[in-house]
Amino acid sequence: MSTPGTIPVAGIILAGTFPEHDPRAGLETTLRLFELAEDLGYDVAGIRQRHLERGVSSALTFLAAASQRTRTIRLETDVVPLGYETPFRLAEDFATVDALSGRRVNVGVSTSAPHGDLLASLARTVPTPPSGAAGASPGASGRVGPAAAAADPYALIERFLESLEGHALSDDELSTPYGPQIPRVQPHIAGLRDRVWLGGGSLRSVRWAAARGLKLLLGNVGDGDAADTFEAAQRAHVDAYLSEFRGTDPRIGVERVILPTDSATAAQREHYAAYVAARDERTAEPVSLGGRTVVFQRDLHGTAEQIAERLTSDPTFDGRTELRVAFPYGFDEDECRQILTDIRTAVLPLVGWRPAAASATTGTVAAPAA
Repeated sequence: MSTPGTIPVAGIILAGTFPEHDPRAGLETTLRLFELAEDLGYDVAGIRQRHLERGVSSALTFLAAASQRTRTIRLETDVVPLGYETPFRLAEDFATVDALSGRRVNVGVSTSAPHGDLLASLARTVPTPPSGAAGASPGASGRVGPAAAAADPYALIERFLESLEGHALSDDELSTPYGPQIPRVQPHIAGLRDRVWLGGGSLRSVRWAAARGLKLLLGNVGDGDAADTFEAAQRAHVDAYLSEFRGTDPRIGVERVILPTDSATAAQREHYAAYVAARDERTAEPVSLGGRTVVFQRDLHGTAEQIAERLTSDPTFDGRTELRVAFPYGFDEDECRQILTDIRTAVLPLVGWRPAAASATTGTVAAPAA
């Protein structure tokens, strides 16, 4: 039975930021942090996918490298914007990296297509109807246009899920260099669909995930139309998901920015305090962002006891909800190591979490979690 205020699964989310002229340095740092997370016994290590920024722009490519530097920790994308992806190609990449990792990969996806105005001219193109044809725009003359602008993101996710099922695309065998084969998306690994998470930013996306039996990722920006406070808004989404879930294994992971100060140096404490102060004003009331009303969560900053008190009083953590520690952009490796270690050794034991069996503290190896 789950106990409210406790955290059963704990993981991290990194962005893989890097210097303009030395991307390898930043990516190597992130790989080392994945290794540290595994050594400390965290359950999950996730990577963001960001476009037009100095961070990881291909999450599954990064996880392919991480799969060779880790042995047991679950690997996760947080999240891949489907607006720019070809569904069957993403399914192929997911399956390939999962095979390399020993079946440790979970994929988080979203319906978004960030920076669409800037990337439209570089995205996939589709033919537009000739001028005068049904569905043609005024002045259209067979030009090509950005596919992302025309694609229904939920339809893309449906196609991605279908690709993971491995159904035959034809009854006729396909001639290949390896001999005749029934054509289907390869490699096919049973159960991949069960390891797909949807990043939910609205009630629609939360309900959509629940109706299809997908797992759910929630960030630290809430839906201001659901409630006036972040905590109430996120709990409303959790309740909607659980009540409408159609499947066998409802799972929810939520992001929290956590900055413990227990073993931090004086310079680190000063940096963390300034970071939190710069972001605190936005948490006072709902704000308008990109045409929608949102509520921001306050960063968790202070001693382990102070942070644990906030976590245990957070209505989202009902004993089933998983934690993803979201690391701030641009923090250096020493700061990330201090944060990772303090959360593991000082915060998580206070909220009922126990380390993964594969941690260095036990020396044993467990089967990867789904």
